[in-house]
Amino acid sequence: MKIQKVRQLIIDIFLKHKLSSKNSKICADALINAELVGAPSHGLARISSYCNRIKKKVINPRPKIKVKKISNNITSIDADNAVGFIGADLGINQAIQNAKKTGIGFVAVRNSGHFGLSGYYAERAAKKGLVAFCFTNAPPAIAPHGAKKTLFGTNPICFACPTGTKVPFVLDTSISMINRGKIRRAAKLGEKIPLGVALDKNGKPTTDPKKALEGLQLPIAGFRGSGLAWMVDILSGVITGGNHGGKVKDPFDDFSGPQNIGHLFIVFKPNLFVKNYTKRIKENIKLIKSLPKLKGVKKIYYPGENKAERYKKNSSREIIIPSNILAEINLLKKS
Repeated sequence: MKIQKVRQLIIDIFLKHKLSSKNSKICADALINAELVGAPSHGLARISSYCNRIKKKVINPRPKIKVKKISNNITSIDADNAVGFIGADLGINQAIQNAKKTGIGFVAVRNSGHFGLSGYYAERAAKKGLVAFCFTNAPPAIAPHGAKKTLFGTNPICFACPTGTKVPFVLDTSISMINRGKIRRAAKLGEKIPLGVALDKNGKPTTDPKKALEGLQLPIAGFRGSGLAWMVDILSGVITGGNHGGKVKDPFDDFSGPQNIGHLFIVFKPNLFVKNYTKRIKENIKLIKSLPKLKGVKKIYYPGENKAERYKKNSSREIIIPSNILAEINLLKKS
């Protein structure tokens, strides 16, 4: 299906679910971006979960968002249980605005929801010549090191910076071996997941995504990954006023209340300490790319390059929508 047709279809669905035209477009753009960068687990497969939560009245389609200026560079946002894209869109825009004015922007968002890909927001700051960190937490999926019960989410860590080229450096990584969205998508499509990324409820390795969802996911780097997940829970939950400590509700199965996810955006000018940042970052990247390559490796990529190539390639193609996801979308359009 052509990209613009898919975008309009998504907008129409969110309009039917009482979102404003502006906010429907914000949601559609984030979902389309996920498809184009090759992350369908955060794209069209997610629409039904957002709409179900609106129907269950645990997402507010017409939020009254409150923006509190704490200082010229620090802002707090209460997203009033909006779809996560909306709170995050406002958050990163405010952080960019603060950074442009003062050199650094610090924005905390609470009472939000799942906001899709962290890199989508960090990249926007990098393309405006700024450095960005983005943090958000998620529903329980990983057991803290030494525990046998899940509590931490797959809590992504994201960093982006300008490179002196059109393609910024964008590192967007889950602290789990595989992001939860990929497991859910595999379960929906009847596919297997790689061995070594999750355990079933009995603590045994599994390639069955449904058993993985009932069990727990494994963190990257063992206890170090557990520590990083804890760090993100503090940054995006404890500090922002959002839920934390395993209290973020599952967006697909738990309709007992809003998720109250927190986001933290830190954006700053790269030349605060050195005036020749662009020269230095180009030297850094050139040095690493010029290193001797392993056999079979044609090019050393920096984070964000592969994604940019996929985006460019997919932007000239139609979006392939799996039949069961298309059926869900068509049903949402009619409802």
